[in-house]
Amino acid sequence: MASLPAIANNSDIRFLGTLLGDVIRSYGGPRLFEATETIRKASVERHRGLAEGRTDDHAAVDLSLEKLSLDETLDFVRGFMLFSMLANLAEDRQGIAAEHGADLASAIAQLEAEGIDRTQVRALLDHALIVPVLTAHPTEVRRKSMIDHRNRIAELLALRDAGRDTTPDGDRVDDAILRQIALLWQTRVLRRDRLYVTDEVDTALSYLRDVFLPALPALYQRWDRALGERTPSFLKPGSWIGGDRDGNPYVTADSLKTALARASEAVLGYYCQAVHALGAELSISTEHAVADPAVEALAAASGDDATSRADEPYRRALSGIYARLAATQQKLTGKAAPRPGRLTGAPYASPADLRADLVTLAHGLGTALKTGGALGRLIRAVETFGFHLATLDLRQNSAVHERVVAELLKVSGVEPDYLALDEDARVALLRRELANARPLTTRFAAYSDETAGELAILQAAADAHAAYGPACITNYIVSMAQSVSDLLEVNLLLKEVGLYRPGDTPTAAIMAVPLFETIGDLEAAPAVMTAWFALPEIATIAKARGHQEVMIGYSDSNKDGGYLTSTWQLSKASTALRPVFEQAGVGMQLFHGRGGAVGRGGGSAFAAIRAQPVGTVQGRIRITEQGEVIAAKYGTRDAAMTNLEAIASATLLASLEPERLSNADTTRFCAAMDWLSDTAFHSYRDLVYGTVGGDERGFRTFFRQMTPIAEIAGLKIGSRPASRTKSDRIEDLRAIP
Repeated sequence: MASLPAIANNSDIRFLGTLLGDVIRSYGGPRLFEATETIRKASVERHRGLAEGRTDDHAAVDLSLEKLSLDETLDFVRGFMLFSMLANLAEDRQGIAAEHGADLASAIAQLEAEGIDRTQVRALLDHALIVPVLTAHPTEVRRKSMIDHRNRIAELLALRDAGRDTTPDGDRVDDAILRQIALLWQTRVLRRDRLYVTDEVDTALSYLRDVFLPALPALYQRWDRALGERTPSFLKPGSWIGGDRDGNPYVTADSLKTALARASEAVLGYYCQAVHALGAELSISTEHAVADPAVEALAAASGDDATSRADEPYRRALSGIYARLAATQQKLTGKAAPRPGRLTGAPYASPADLRADLVTLAHGLGTALKTGGALGRLIRAVETFGFHLATLDLRQNSAVHERVVAELLKVSGVEPDYLALDEDARVALLRRELANARPLTTRFAAYSDETAGELAILQAAADAHAAYGPACITNYIVSMAQSVSDLLEVNLLLKEVGLYRPGDTPTAAIMAVPLFETIGDLEAAPAVMTAWFALPEIATIAKARGHQEVMIGYSDSNKDGGYLTSTWQLSKASTALRPVFEQAGVGMQLFHGRGGAVGRGGGSAFAAIRAQPVGTVQGRIRITEQGEVIAAKYGTRDAAMTNLEAIASATLLASLEPERLSNADTTRFCAAMDWLSDTAFHSYRDLVYGTVGGDERGFRTFFRQMTPIAEIAGLKIGSRPASRTKSDRIEDLRAIP
């Protein structure tokens, strides 16, 4: 990946800044423009003076801010906010351009140069899984209207890069960019009302529907050409939005149902439109081509007896497929298909059945038609998105599970005080209950609101499996996981709705995934997972599945131990988990809870994945995409394709590249990092938490006075509360407020 040039050399920033100046002059007047320019130049001069270490009067330039009226100050702030937004856009484009060298073809060529052939690449891809997971973490301040204008500017800049003077609509590209900036100037930046979970669901759907759906099948076609054969569908989108209940009381069974139904409506609508378009394209007549018997059978079963299509078996078959898709959409979402159809059909039982019909059509086509094209992209879409569009995770805090399980055990008469038991007693009790087919719940009992809500969520998940297929929800993230009992509690709750089944060969339709978030929890992760795999029933389930996921948290570990210690402990935990999984005979899948800021693991995903410890990727990785990162990486189709390909390429390289460090160097470097991390950790803890004679209250006061944390808490940027408790302690502050 190429290194980034200096920001001062970014021509996009200068171009967009000039257009913004024109907009300020036109809409704010010459006085505002001149004041803005004066303050901008003075700020640059002051910054240069401070950077050069000067303390003379020249370094203390008068910014003249006090000369602005209140209205002028507000306009001035808006102007600089827009400049920052446009500069960030330019930097995002610069970063995307730098990752254009991170394509899969280049990665394969690099591996071949190091003695890794395509057979090994294919073997890795056969079991690979790469999932960017969209989350609703409240780090995106801007309204969607602002983001839409920003994304349109990015698309127009791409036309400009390609040497295009006009848009497809005939407008001059530069004029169209100016118009978008003028719209930004006149658009309200912040939301007036708080966000609801459904708002977050709709925002995520706009990216999944408008970007991921068309981009991923096109990417797979590129990857097929790079590998020289059809690649498995190893990269799929995921989401937390509608299923992440950790600290958000507004995520309920209803919001989970809404998220799943709207996602299904979007993907099934896309399939219907694609099938309709194929009906126009595949005009093959039996007068000029011999139809495959399987295609003829599909056409005959469609019920399409129109004489105008009697000699067009593909069109008749597609009419039947459309009718079945329309019935599927009506059944799963209660919504009609985008276009009313003349025919009726039985709903598809699964995405595999739809794929089978489409593959029948593909096999019936001649050599020049059966691969690629619109039909090939649709088949790939069905493999990738199913009837659910994006796999939805469930997430809840381990403390909630403890309380819910304690209540169920008490009400059922099994254990009066589960919370008083030590870890060994808890594990023994939970294992006995998991082996017992008898449910703990009864419809005759009255449960607390918390327990009833958790049970309702799980029942909604079970219903979703029956409706959309098991791929719609596969993981249950356990926040603040610290012990084996934290995971067994989830399995016990899953058993109540049939998603965990006991017996000689127990099964779990949803995987309990520990999230290790603090420095102490990261250090304890290998011991917890060793104990987890030591349970025979768990080992049976994990080996049958082929892998077990572990999530590691960047934000909370950074808040707990500081940036350097957090980064090093994440690396050490990943490395230490590898032999645990190898000993258990289970594939390791790490889920990286990264954010956008550097302190939360932000930066190039390509570089971050390649920097993972040797042997810890193994072709399987999931990564969160949070807040403002989503707009930056997936705001346009081109940006999304570049970022998704960079993730795929980095995963290949991290999994297959040989180790370059000797054992002696690794030992030496690790010892140095241990010392640096220990020193940094104690300094950080003393400063922030007052652990070595310091005053935590002093830092707390400093933090509240020097940061806009109170103002951030008041912004309407997320559906969840800004804090879990009313405490103002640093320990109780969300890592992402």
